[in-house]
Amino acid sequence: MGAAGRLIVTSREAGEPSAFSITVDGGKVSEVRPAALGSGTVVELTDLFRATPARLKFLRSDRAESRAIADTVRALALAEPGIRFELIEAAENGHQRSMLKFDTEGKIGPEALLDRMDLIVGKEFSSNAIELNAERDGIRLTGFCALPTFNRGSPGHQYGFVNSRPIRDKLFFGALKAAYADHIPSGRFPVAGLFIDCPATEVDVNVHPTKAEVRFREAGIVRGLIVGAVRAALASEGHRSSSTLSAAMLGAGRPSQPALGSVSHVQRRTVISKALSAPTGSFPEIRTVPTQAPLGTMEPRAEVAQPDSAEPVDHPLGAAKAQLHRNYIIAQTEDGLVIVDQHAAHERLVYEEFKAQYAARKVESQLMLAPVVVDLPPTERSRVLELAGQLEEMGLTIEPFGPQGIAINSVPAILGGKVDGASLVRDILDSFEETGEALALEERVNAVLSRMSCHGSIRSGRSLTVDEMNALLRGMEQTPGGRPTHITLSLTDIERLFGRS
Repeated sequence: MGAAGRLIVTSREAGEPSAFSITVDGGKVSEVRPAALGSGTVVELTDLFRATPARLKFLRSDRAESRAIADTVRALALAEPGIRFELIEAAENGHQRSMLKFDTEGKIGPEALLDRMDLIVGKEFSSNAIELNAERDGIRLTGFCALPTFNRGSPGHQYGFVNSRPIRDKLFFGALKAAYADHIPSGRFPVAGLFIDCPATEVDVNVHPTKAEVRFREAGIVRGLIVGAVRAALASEGHRSSSTLSAAMLGAGRPSQPALGSVSHVQRRTVISKALSAPTGSFPEIRTVPTQAPLGTMEPRAEVAQPDSAEPVDHPLGAAKAQLHRNYIIAQTEDGLVIVDQHAAHERLVYEEFKAQYAARKVESQLMLAPVVVDLPPTERSRVLELAGQLEEMGLTIEPFGPQGIAINSVPAILGGKVDGASLVRDILDSFEETGEALALEERVNAVLSRMSCHGSIRSGRSLTVDEMNALLRGMEQTPGGRPTHITLSLTDIERLFGRS
């Protein structure tokens, strides 16, 4: 920086009688001299690229450069959460403006890091954070990652550090993406601050001009450490819901006028009296439709009742009480309620069963009554036929049919017999394109299984019996994680909706 502009560093160590300063101007270093400063260190850089005018003209706008500087300071503030940081911008008129300020409040260690993450990522992070602390072959991983439901639309809130050095390394964040692959919808990104500490001999920090990328001697160990630690942390959280989901629901709730608000006091009293005095027999009878087939194979019903379930409510996800809009299950817990997206929940169960069968090489196939013929463009047809061997291991058998088609002879039994062959094949092609050749086979296979599981899941608009709903809840309890499938509201949350707290 001193070679490109005018750099002044002033510092005073605690307990020292005086501060000292040094200036580097266009590469010329001054003598160390006494200066005035209470404590700490002040770094001032002015006239950037004055000494290198050829680079000066390639600077972006002042706003863009200010954002880049602020991003750098945020990363440095996370790297050292026990140190106070402040970024001050000096205007041409001599006024100064504090752009960023990070205090320590006397905290150290993980507590200080969590506070700093709240300031940088958002104040909800701490209530959705999972602490990481793992070690493998002398390499240590610490930091925090967020629940899958606390995600963002861009990777801008992912921070990585190697021996306290901020980095933007492909291996680092590729491993983070792989760890969340089964848990976050496509197009969303996890939030995390990950710290790798390892001997200096195990990492090369000079492979990038800005040292933003590094090269590990044992890249596989580092990648495995990140993937394994994050996956274990997510699994350990069970059904802990992101606070942002329930908070968003509470924020969407608004006190409304009661239905009788528009009638007179006398009319209201009459209506209420009639309702309270109505004989029991005047209310509609509630009937239970018995379960006649296992979950996932039942035909849609034209009518289904929603009685008060006899299932105990002491399960983690409670007991099913109703199905709304043929898509959302309402369950009662001991201290609140749970709202479940039935399609997302069942898709998760199918996916996990798919993975278990594939890992055991026991994916059962079901022959189609008649082969399903799908016409594809020549390039897509060739691509699908290249994947025929892998797809057969997943229970999907295909063969060429005519000059531009393929025939689907069997599908995974877990999907059932009614499968849209053309849609399934195109989804599989899309998943292979999205994952790319660089990913490990396991990750590419999981991406395909995820797409396939969607085709075998309970669809939105499907009526369920109470037994089916409870079976889905119990299955979810055995399969935590995944994309957002439910929202939990405590009684306190519900009372807040009605202004009772």
